[in-house]
Amino acid sequence: MASHDTYMERCLQLALMGAGNVAPNPMVGAVLVHADVIIGEGYHKRYGEAHAEVNCINSVNEHNRKLIEKSTLYVSLEPCAHYGKTPPCADLIIANKIPAVVIACMDNYLEVNGKGIEKLRSAGIEVTVGVLEKEAVEMNQRFFTFHRKGRPYIILKWAESKDGKIAAPLNPPRGGTLESLTAKRLFISNDITNRLVHKWRSEETAIMVGTNTALYDNPSLTTRLWKGNNPVRVLLDKNLKVPVSYHLLNGQTTTIVFNNIKNETKENIVYSKLVAGESIIKQVLEKLYQVKIQSIIIEGGAKLLQSFIDEGYWDEARVITNEELIIGDGIDAPVLRNQQLYKTEKYFSDHINFYKQSQAIIN
Repeated sequence: MASHDTYMERCLQLALMGAGNVAPNPMVGAVLVHADVIIGEGYHKRYGEAHAEVNCINSVNEHNRKLIEKSTLYVSLEPCAHYGKTPPCADLIIANKIPAVVIACMDNYLEVNGKGIEKLRSAGIEVTVGVLEKEAVEMNQRFFTFHRKGRPYIILKWAESKDGKIAAPLNPPRGGTLESLTAKRLFISNDITNRLVHKWRSEETAIMVGTNTALYDNPSLTTRLWKGNNPVRVLLDKNLKVPVSYHLLNGQTTTIVFNNIKNETKENIVYSKLVAGESIIKQVLEKLYQVKIQSIIIEGGAKLLQSFIDEGYWDEARVITNEELIIGDGIDAPVLRNQQLYKTEKYFSDHINFYKQSQAIIN
């Protein structure tokens, strides 16, 4: 007979299939088991659509429907007990007379947070909580961070040369122009890693750069190298130096521009005025929380990245190092603090270190 862990592992596998499509909801997978045989499974596919439990129960073949009320439901997150975009999943479980439910972890969203478990138990359903809890929480760390800390989950990302430079000097040569420098943009990471970065973008709700990166690189910040949703683009441009002709302001996808000048909305471009004398990073995160941005990648430049580090606002950092490139005179890469290395990957010349901030740091 298979253990609870085995079926919960399948729930987690299913849940990950919703990555990049369900935010601000969590990723959730569900499996229905009768006599050690899976008779139904499902996951939350897209925000606003059916939850994992609904898809799981609906997947049961007609000739197995009679077994539902004799089965155990495994689900990677506590079933909801409130009306949102969809009806409560706890009510659906009760209506289908499922006698036992095994849950990986509780949902810390205020509208749930134990209410789903309480409703199931009040209906006489046997509920087990905590199977592969650590793995389930880790998978939905964006969701839990958003609700626990009242801000997006923050990923810092940059590429640096072997000698620790993030870019060539920004000052144009004498007689040069911004356009001529942009044309000579230095690409540090290789083609394979660049494609991986676009995959990362598709998995997060937003992506952010500062004025200099926007001016000198003229990035699109889209997922053109990977199939997936474009993130909301966030630009910190205090004095609105970035020309409207640049990619970030082309209206291709929603873009939020934090600045010192105006509050204004033009089609897909939202200008948000900063308050003088207050932490810019904190204001940005508060605004993004208000508009339900659950996670964000900070892609540069060095000054913006270092600001997040210095104020302690980061959860994860992904540092790409081209071990064959030496820039010499250039812009120094940011310096992490309180980091813990948890994974490394290598793609030809590029070595990627994945860090998490020490759990002792709470922001």
